[in-house]
Amino acid sequence: MTLAVFDLDDTILDGDCASLWSRRMAALGWADGDAFVQRNDEMMRAYSEGRLTMDDYMTLTLAPLAARSVDEVEAAVAAFIDEVIEPRIRRDARAAIDAHRARGDRLLVISASGAHLVAPIAARAGVDESLAIDLEVDDARYTGRTRGVLTYREGKVSRLTAWLDREHESLAGACFYSDSRNDIPLLCAVDRPHAVNPDPVLAEHARAHGWPVLEWR
Repeated sequence: MTLAVFDLDDTILDGDCASLWSRRMAALGWADGDAFVQRNDEMMRAYSEGRLTMDDYMTLTLAPLAARSVDEVEAAVAAFIDEVIEPRIRRDARAAIDAHRARGDRLLVISASGAHLVAPIAARAGVDESLAIDLEVDDARYTGRTRGVLTYREGKVSRLTAWLDREHESLAGACFYSDSRNDIPLLCAVDRPHAVNPDPVLAEHARAHGWPVLEWR
């Protein structure tokens, strides 16, 4: 079975789910309003410039979840997806997902956002399998910490490699769709990389290597 892999933020979605969720947490009173959102935005600018330390970002954005129950967060995320995320799922992304499914490809979303967001958003977009940053849970409550290898930059490659081993799959003929320079390591690892609405660094890399550049709206 051929694998079709999709990035989530700014690829399937028009926007970044983690940043949008940070705003929702501030609106819920789970975080310190304007200061929290401002720090989130500063870190996301660093991400877009390839300078972000993901451990620092996760420390910031998981702090509001510490000691909250998994059920409470799950319910808040479900409402967030209905109200904020659903309208941001790109029509062209849905079309690509449907086309790969019709060909019999196995679909996977891999994202540098938290699994509490990625798994239900991927499912809403029509992809049942995903890899994301895993969150530590103790006694059915989030601790505010991550666990395992973060699905960021080269971490996406290592997490996907481990998943392939567990699933007895391979990257033969696989494709990957992403918008970000941070995903160049994984784009280089697949047979069919696709740059989707790429940032300037990825756009230049794609042109230099003859990769397809797609404009999803």
